Amino acid sequence: MTSPAPFELGLYSFGDLTPDPAGRVSLSPPERLNNLVEEAELADQVGLDVFGLGEHHRPDYLVSSPATVLAAMAARTRRIRLTSAVTVLGTDDPVRVYQAFATLDLLSGGRAEIMVGRGSFAESFPLFLGGMPADYDALFAERLELLLAVRGAEHVTWQGRTRPPLRDAGVYPRPEAPLPLWLAVGGTSASARRAGTLGLPMALAIIGGAPERFLPLVRLFRESAQAAGHGALPLGINAHGFLADTSRAAADLAFPAHALVMNRLGRERGWGPMDRAHFEAERSPRGALFVGDPDEVAAKILAQHELFGHTRFLMQMSVGTLPHAQMLRSIELFGTRVAPVVRAEVARRQASLGL
Repeated sequence: MTSPAPFELGLYSFGDLTPDPAGRVSLSPPERLNNLVEEAELADQVGLDVFGLGEHHRPDYLVSSPATVLAAMAARTRRIRLTSAVTVLGTDDPVRVYQAFATLDLLSGGRAEIMVGRGSFAESFPLFLGGMPADYDALFAERLELLLAVRGAEHVTWQGRTRPPLRDAGVYPRPEAPLPLWLAVGGTSASARRAGTLGLPMALAIIGGAPERFLPLVRLFRESAQAAGHGALPLGINAHGFLADTSRAAADLAFPAHALVMNRLGRERGWGPMDRAHFEAERSPRGALFVGDPDEVAAKILAQHELFGHTRFLMQMSVGTLPHAQMLRSIELFGTRVAPVVRAEVARRQASLGL
């Protein structure tokens, strides 16, 4: 019997380029990109497993081409896996997505992954499609189908409604092993069912509210995978968090920047305002935020593992602009103090179950 895979921990970022809480732009784009690469380098050095970059096309986020920045990170790291988090597949061409990440995989020595999703903003649709399509779900499903076909075979014959057909078309370069492909899910049953049915690992974003409300989606994902004959599939949880040497320091550092970002987005989307009391409730044991000292954060990850039995946890530390030195300290604490505790306890739980 093969041993279960170790529990994976990592980071993801959108390359926030936001004002600091005093209302000033803190960093130039070159400075922010350099800091982002340094964060990935440190994450690799302290033994974290994954670093992901999301895709946005708006002025408050710097990364519009994750594969490009991940390639720079590949040159400065040795072991850590490099993934998009996410690639907005509905407004990109699946062949080009595959080629970009296959190239990254070859540059990084086989460390590339693709995480695709529907996206949380709509700004890419006027840029690439001229507007929101009438049936976005059908568009996304078709492009995911093509990406899976390209990943599965060097020569592809395919026809759909949203791009020209392929007739025995060769797609290059090819990685040495199939690229891992994850489906990111924000909270819809259709997406959870799709991931399970297609046999794709699911990355579930939990950035607010009680985590247990996502249990029905996890059950649906697993039931769909079982019904389609795929068996147990990897499950990841993506969440917001930040660490410091003390719980109070972590909260005091993270709150102003976090609230600035969430309240700006809330005004766009109709959310209620986030105040300090709401922030403190979210970082409590029953909330979604992983903000605290290493012991608190490790305990909270393990509590969610009891709930979901997931195999990967990724934290977005850069919600808003935070001082670079404090970001590096947070990454150091996550890799040296949290990760060993979590991995050891998950391994103990697996052994107690005979896994």
